[in-house]
Amino acid sequence: MGLTTLCYIEKDNAYLMLHRVSKKNDVNKDKWIGVGGHFEEGESPEECLLREVKEETGLTLTKYRFRGLVTFLCEGWETEYMCLYTADGFFGTMTDCDEGTLEWVEKSRLSELNLWEGDYLFFRLIEEDRPFFSLKLQYQQDHLKSAVLDGKEILPENMRGAMEGAAKKEMTKDE
Repeated sequence: MGLTTLCYIEKDNAYLMLHRVSKKNDVNKDKWIGVGGHFEEGESPEECLLREVKEETGLTLTKYRFRGLVTFLCEGWETEYMCLYTADGFFGTMTDCDEGTLEWVEKSRLSELNLWEGDYLFFRLIEEDRPFFSLKLQYQQDHLKSAVLDGKEILPENMRGAMEGAAKKEMTKDE
C-alpha cells in the first residue's frame, strides 16, 4: 500500500503538469500528472505535499487546499491512496524535474494530453468546487474499469461522458 500526495498548481487558468518520461518502472510512464510523491516516515499529508512540490518543481507553496482522497487501484501495482491538492499560491524559480518534463498547460487543453481516464473525473470535481470527496478508481492496465464517488458507483456507460464534461446530471446514480 502506498500513501502519496498529488497537487495541481494553478496559474493563469493553467495547471503545472508533469509529463512522466524519465523513470523506467513507472505506473505513470508517458502520462501527464500533477506533482507529488510518496510520504516519508512521520510526514503529514501537508508536509509531504510541500516537500514533494519543492523537490520536483523548486517552488514553495503558500496557498493550497486538500480536495479529496483518491484510491487508485491498477492491476499489477500496489493500492495507492492519493491525497489530492490544488494550489494557487507559490513563490520561487521553477527548476527541472528528474521525473519528467514540467509544463504549464491551459485547462482547455487537458483533454489533448495522455491522462489517466479517472483524472477527468477529479478535474471536474475540482472545477465544480465540490466539497472534500473520496474517489475510488480501478484500472485494468490503462482502462478505467470502475469509479466510485463518495460511496456511489459511477455508471460505466456514462463514465466517458462524465469525463469529457457531458451528461453532467448522469455522472452518478441518485445524486
